[in-house]
Amino acid sequence: MKYTYEQMAKMIDHSLLHPTMTDQDLEEGCRVAAKYGVASVCIKPYAVKRGVELLKGSGVLVGAVIGFPHGNSMTESKRYETELACRDGAAEIDMVINIGKALGGDWAYVERDIKAVCDEAHKHGAKVKVIFENDYLTAGGAGLSSDDFKRKLCQISERAGADWVKTSTGYGFVKGPDGKYSYKGATEHDLRLMRESCSAKVQVKAAGGVRDLDGLILVRDLGGSRCGATATAAMLDEYRRREAAEKSGQQGGSKSGAIGSGGY
Repeated sequence: MKYTYEQMAKMIDHSLLHPTMTDQDLEEGCRVAAKYGVASVCIKPYAVKRGVELLKGSGVLVGAVIGFPHGNSMTESKRYETELACRDGAAEIDMVINIGKALGGDWAYVERDIKAVCDEAHKHGAKVKVIFENDYLTAGGAGLSSDDFKRKLCQISERAGADWVKTSTGYGFVKGPDGKYSYKGATEHDLRLMRESCSAKVQVKAAGGVRDLDGLILVRDLGGSRCGATATAAMLDEYRRREAAEKSGQQGGSKSGAIGSGGY
């Protein structure tokens, strides 16, 4: 195998964010995360304390989403939400930028918003992933092309103290002309662009559309260090299957490596 099991597993932030998630779903999801030895669970703020209890001693971190999924909370609300999550034991924070402010070109506001969360999180020893929601940015904004817009967000996020820049929430559905909603999430193009637009001290996280092991491998090949996923068990079971096949001299599985094809 190209990468070790641990390298693959420690890329995964196991996502437990569906609107209908129950306490039972949370507990089962934390058991899956511990079983497979992933990097973290990414959960809702109210669930952080319970997540920390469930994952104690497992080596799996607990991350919380802030201003999720649309980024519209007041900056002080985001900061306080971060404070509460960190007090409950969150080691990582996934915050959503104020997308409308960014599209309107109010860059000072966007930077202050991100910095408030980063400063609060860092005060507690937690790290921050800044979510752009790239599905909403395909036409660019504020007089910038889509790519230049994302580059500017990378620069602002780094200046504000971000530890990661992140493609998507997994819930940024775009309404099409037919009235139906669709979603791409992470794409190869955006991962390359975001990696090239930040210095080495800022990492890149993919979210949305990475549903199989080959997609996860591709994220790593493109310079991503984390990936939000719900298909954790399927990805890592496939890793073990291929690993066993290699050891026995058999051929591995299919290797499409496609990402950006569906929800988080």
